[in-house]
Amino acid sequence: MSKKMNVNLKVKPVLDPGFIPAVLWNKEFRKKTAQEGGEKIVIILERTNGTRSTYSTDILKNDEDNLNIKYVERLVKFLLWMKGGYKVTIAGNENIAKQIAEIYSKDGKRAFDNDIMGRKVYGKEFTVDYCELHNAPVSKEMSVKLGGNLDGCRIGFDLGGSDRKCSAVIDGKVVHTEEIEWDPYFQKNPEWHKKEIMDTLKRAAEKLPRVDAIGGSSAGVYVDNKVRVASLFRGVSEEDFKNKVVNIFLDIQKEWNDIPFVLVNDGEVTALAGAMELNDNAVLGISMGTSLAVGYVNPDGNITDWLNELAFAPVDYRDDAPVDEWSGDIGCGVQYFSQQAVARLSSLAGIEFDEKMPFPERLVEIQKLMAEGDDRAAKIYETIGTYFAYTIAHYAEFYEIKNLLILGRVTSGKGGDLILSTAEKVLELEFPSLVKKIKFRTPDEKNKRHGQAVAAASLPSI
Repeated sequence: MSKKMNVNLKVKPVLDPGFIPAVLWNKEFRKKTAQEGGEKIVIILERTNGTRSTYSTDILKNDEDNLNIKYVERLVKFLLWMKGGYKVTIAGNENIAKQIAEIYSKDGKRAFDNDIMGRKVYGKEFTVDYCELHNAPVSKEMSVKLGGNLDGCRIGFDLGGSDRKCSAVIDGKVVHTEEIEWDPYFQKNPEWHKKEIMDTLKRAAEKLPRVDAIGGSSAGVYVDNKVRVASLFRGVSEEDFKNKVVNIFLDIQKEWNDIPFVLVNDGEVTALAGAMELNDNAVLGISMGTSLAVGYVNPDGNITDWLNELAFAPVDYRDDAPVDEWSGDIGCGVQYFSQQAVARLSSLAGIEFDEKMPFPERLVEIQKLMAEGDDRAAKIYETIGTYFAYTIAHYAEFYEIKNLLILGRVTSGKGGDLILSTAEKVLELEFPSLVKKIKFRTPDEKNKRHGQAVAAASLPSI
């Protein structure tokens, strides 16, 4: 029996020293494969519009420690939530394909991913197949130009889990921004959601002489303004979701006389906001808020048809990593870069909250402690910063990143500054080549909170 891999971090997260970064685990696996001998496989993900993504890698020929399946399963999981797909094919190793098929079956450990990717996002049965290496299909990607329209009188909105933001924009000039707290997660009545969203839009409309177009962003997956998957509506029954939520934004558009109306994932708007502000491309936008929202504007300045839902993508490979309560998986991004992360780390820092206290309120308290110079609060942000450095390096293996845009409530104030300064120090030590390649970008405080709503306003063309 060969020795299992040792993963050594130059900097361990101060509150969470057991963290095993995906990027370092994968690096050690690849080193082991190069030393001991490997065989090539290709992972293929197919989407309903005819596009497909492929990822080639090597696995161990002699896998005494059963490391191959962990390596491939975590890769499949990451690629599914980065790029999306209702069909996964593993080319080159039938045994691995069978194991992945079992794990991602309706009754397997990843039944959540099976259901979301198949039935909910793409409206098809989710499958995992095998093919021989020489039959592996090639990539077929697509991208589209979106946003950047600032003519006329526009409303832009962003629906988060703890607040909804809205902007009124006239010919590119912001004349109104507003942020209203709400708690949509466990609201069972879709009419409540519609009423609250309409209220926000009407308040913005009052600041405009007329409304020519409305653009919006929200966490989740949206296709042609239809809601496919969205955490905002997790309290709604499946029947009500199907009958009243799927077309909720089309219904709202009708109430605004069918003016141009575009709704996309909030991560894409984060990236778009960055590209617009920086006048540059290859932007990975990351918003640390109620959840982790990610979006990407590619080097050509276009948005792809990838999902970029990295809240569900694994970043920590230890066996006892924190559990995501929605998907049931461990080590996923939402537990490291969101209000949930702050709440989880608070107890490790010795700051106790009443279990019933909502996460947004806990974040506010931690921000106050940070402003007062509390060392316990500083350790929370320092820990997130260390996580972030290793995760940026992981993301950089899958995305071409020139600009890294960081937004969201978790990154506000002194705590946000500490996250970024810590991340930069760790990157210098572990991944110096990335420091020269990737620029950290942060909007000012107002743009950090409202930049998405303003960029959302630019989505529709009039």
